[in-house]
Amino acid sequence: MNAIPRTATEAPSVNGVPLTLDGEALDAEALRQRASVELLRQAAIAAGLLDADDPVPIGGATSEAASAAIEALLERELARPTPDDVTCRRYHAANAPRFAVGERVWLRHVLFAVTPGVDVAALRQRAEAMLIDLRARAPGEADRFAAAAAEWSNCPSGAAGGDLGWLGAEDCAPEFAREVFGHAEVGVLPRLVHSRFGLHVVEVLAREAGAVPAYEAVQGAVRRTLEAQAFATALRQYLQRLAGEANVRGVDLDAATSPLVQ
Repeated sequence: MNAIPRTATEAPSVNGVPLTLDGEALDAEALRQRASVELLRQAAIAAGLLDADDPVPIGGATSEAASAAIEALLERELARPTPDDVTCRRYHAANAPRFAVGERVWLRHVLFAVTPGVDVAALRQRAEAMLIDLRARAPGEADRFAAAAAEWSNCPSGAAGGDLGWLGAEDCAPEFAREVFGHAEVGVLPRLVHSRFGLHVVEVLAREAGAVPAYEAVQGAVRRTLEAQAFATALRQYLQRLAGEANVRGVDLDAATSPLVQ
């Protein structure tokens, strides 16, 4: 059965297994990730890779046995072709800035931290409202970004107007770095940046591009990037098939762009 849209009264579940604790509020992406993991856990049981009495995850935490069984399931079920040299060279030519060495950005941010018990939907609304407000500031207007960071940011940098100084990609969480580095944007980014810490309104004050190595110097990184993309595509397709065969309630899995892949 296909995923059924959530109503105001039904709790999210996969084949009757609840995905949230009583009173627990998750944003749509976190809920999709939990549903994806539960689909895989149940598929591992059906494949004989995991005991049928494996404990149901509490708050999204799977058992060690389930994690190992899911890895074994994916290794068995997902086809992951190795990209050839022509494909790798073509990708590098089109995305060379992503492999720049020594790129730095001068950032400031406002962090809306996702903490236990927080109303994630309300938090996102506040973050999005602030993003729109800060992007709409007029040239020469008083520095509303610094004032907003000082008042609202859950990061200690708020005391300095959200200023993080000059950073390299290695100084940031990988999911944060992917949204900030390898781009040309300067100013308040037109989207919220998601990280393990929460939601960020980010302003790039300046960029130093760094050096772009020749293909031969980064071909291993290029190959690993394409392999990761192939894995993500195969995983999405596999999850879509599992969801189509399951009774999924309260979760919009069709909206997932890269479940389990950060």
